[in-house]
Amino acid sequence: MKISYRWLQEYVECAQVPIAELADRLTMAGLEVEGIDTQAQQIPAHVVVGEILEVHEHHETLGLYICQVNTGEADPRRIVCGAPNTQTHVKVPVALPGAHLPIGITVQEATIRGIVSQGMICAEDELGLSHDHSGIILLHDDAPVGQPVSATLLGIEDDAVLEIGLTPNRGDCLSHLGVAREVATLLNCPLMMPSTDYPEAEFPISERAAVSIEDPDLCPRYAASVITNVTIGPSPMWLRRRLEAVGIRAINNVVDVTNYVMMELGQPLHAFDLTELEGHQIIVRRA
Repeated sequence: MKISYRWLQEYVECAQVPIAELADRLTMAGLEVEGIDTQAQQIPAHVVVGEILEVHEHHETLGLYICQVNTGEADPRRIVCGAPNTQTHVKVPVALPGAHLPIGITVQEATIRGIVSQGMICAEDELGLSHDHSGIILLHDDAPVGQPVSATLLGIEDDAVLEIGLTPNRGDCLSHLGVAREVATLLNCPLMMPSTDYPEAEFPISERAAVSIEDPDLCPRYAASVITNVTIGPSPMWLRRRLEAVGIRAINNVVDVTNYVMMELGQPLHAFDLTELEGHQIIVRRA
């Protein structure tokens, strides 16, 4: 079981205890910590904040854009980019010539489809942040142009992950909240429960979906809820980072939030597309 130390601190005040000491105390309490993986994100040198001033479509290649990018120098840089979310007046990370990226390349001026490109506008995978290559990273509007891109600027904090070898009798600790409850007892400090205060729909759930349990001896309870106005897309970086820290690959915002809740509370979830659910009904039965 992988537990993020920083995530754990949302439910219990344990930052005052060095992580090695906390690991020892958990082990003595019966939750054997088999290892500690320190995670510190390093952004390559020569990657700076840029602002896209102009975007023009390549005259021959569909889906390729020629950008004028302000990187804090005397003149804007011309950079060729193929990301679908390329747009003007956004701040982006720009790898300048000489930058060594985690994907194994050194950025150089290059001619792409007849256009000289003076750098690279980076996606998350190119900076080693995740496996996502769906588009370039869009930074906060207040990111200072020309400043080196750092983990702090990206909203990424260092973390450590505890690898806990759980025994079959400690299923209560198959979540961050479960481990936090144990830590709160060990440190004699309060447990901070996550908020469940969220707006509920005015319509009864039974009007939109139904659950039928045909074998209550095997499944005495199966709860369902309906979430409307959902747009599927990538999860925010902080959520993806948390999932990846505990060994779960980010997929999209819908799948990711079900995995997030499972790792937070220990409650398995599954998301169904209501439009694809026959009769808008879930039937629980033997296979």
